[in-house]
Amino acid sequence: MDVTSDPRAPQRVRHETRMRLLEVTGVTDITPTMRRISFKGDMTGFAAPGHADHIKAFFFPEGVEPKIVPIGPRGAEFAEGERPEMRDYTPRQYDVGAGTLDIDFVLHGDGPASSWAAQVSPGDKLVIGGPRGSLIVPTAFDWYLLAGDETAIPALARRIAELPQDARVIAVIEVDNPDEHQPFPGAADVSLSYVYRNGAPAGSTSLILDRIKATSFPDGVAYAYVAGEASMSKAVRAHLTDDRGFDPEYVKAAGYWLLGTADAQEDH
Repeated sequence: MDVTSDPRAPQRVRHETRMRLLEVTGVTDITPTMRRISFKGDMTGFAAPGHADHIKAFFFPEGVEPKIVPIGPRGAEFAEGERPEMRDYTPRQYDVGAGTLDIDFVLHGDGPASSWAAQVSPGDKLVIGGPRGSLIVPTAFDWYLLAGDETAIPALARRIAELPQDARVIAVIEVDNPDEHQPFPGAADVSLSYVYRNGAPAGSTSLILDRIKATSFPDGVAYAYVAGEASMSKAVRAHLTDDRGFDPEYVKAAGYWLLGTADAQEDH
């Protein structure tokens, strides 16, 4: 696609790769399973202009103090026995001047990230890296489709907040039950519907796909952002492009995690 002739073409922007050591300053439970952790540190040069940008969070082995290491040709150069687990997270909100960053964690009980978030206290440290780049989606579309499970909520919320007043949005969000509702402030015209698992394991249903199949879409050219469990995202993308006439260039389907793999994530 010739991006110079298409005002709707998403634009990729690269950023300097940099690691940061941040300190936890606050812990807030947004819902029973969504925990917002606030950090403070040197945020000089930090940039995350895309709603679905992601940073790498590093979770070190027990007994290893979080630390910044050099970044070589093959990435971060951790010492033997000190290599951390890495997970991707969307910066929920940040202020470079104030040196603050908020990240929302889903407390699902599996893996190093969720375990860390469940036990975190002010004063704890976290090393992050990136974002390495951003995907900037223009506001030139006639309407927008946003869909995802709990893991996608930070990105969906950022997109809703940044869209202008005349933007039309259809959003479908999967959570376990109504206690998981949270506010999505913004100026856009948003038609939001929740679908509920009601105790079924995350990733085990077709709730999002079924709701989207049953939804009447407005006229015009749309951009779709779908994120969450990888199989769900792929299925929704196939439905949009194969059955609903979406331009594949205007559909971003991100697999944030994979059913059956603890705390697993694909790059998003």
